[in-house]
Amino acid sequence: MDVDELRKRIEKYIKGMDERLKNIDSANNKVVELARLYTEDSKYYLEKGDYVTALVDIVYAEGLLDAKEIYENNDPKSNVSKKVFVAGTFDILHPGHIEFLKEASKYGRVYVTVARDSNSERIKGRKPINDEQTRLEIIKSVRYVFDAILGDQEDFLKSVERINPDIIFLGPDQRVDETKLLEELKKRGLSPQIIRLNERIRKWPHSSTTDIINEIKKRYCKLEQR
Repeated sequence: MDVDELRKRIEKYIKGMDERLKNIDSANNKVVELARLYTEDSKYYLEKGDYVTALVDIVYAEGLLDAKEIYENNDPKSNVSKKVFVAGTFDILHPGHIEFLKEASKYGRVYVTVARDSNSERIKGRKPINDEQTRLEIIKSVRYVFDAILGDQEDFLKSVERINPDIIFLGPDQRVDETKLLEELKKRGLSPQIIRLNERIRKWPHSSTTDIINEIKKRYCKLEQR
């Protein structure tokens, strides 16, 4: 992450915290007051150009309010802690996946639904290289992922219901009719915003699972035929 991107991320966090704090009475609440102080410290260090300290302070502030609201059985809602729903197979994790998840994380906390083996085979026409449990554990280890679950084998939208996201983040290759999706979700009492990544991010030579498989075939299948 370059300096400009880091500054923008911190500014977004601060803006989200200011919105949350505006609607919370800090009187006689030490946790809220402490969150407010950390937010002000973050603004101070941001202006001084100390981005690391500014980021640490705003993360502390966010954590304090989230802990308070979770303890009070509230679901934190802010620009900082919006839930971003992402779904995919994520077989043979590659840089394209990481860039996609990184983009999703710019909108909030990323919750991933990993496709079940049977559904992946039905949609892609081949079995995934890694089974669903392996793929789930790998995706959970990605720094941009807040949490991950396995999808439902019969009803894709059950995963959306379970996470109840503010945003559904789609990849450029995901064939989803956005209008129909919103209509179905509305029937279930959900009204997330849909954001689609316009095109695949190709910073690296192999930015898709198909690319990797084809490269392996190209390199090694010819050797076996000799």
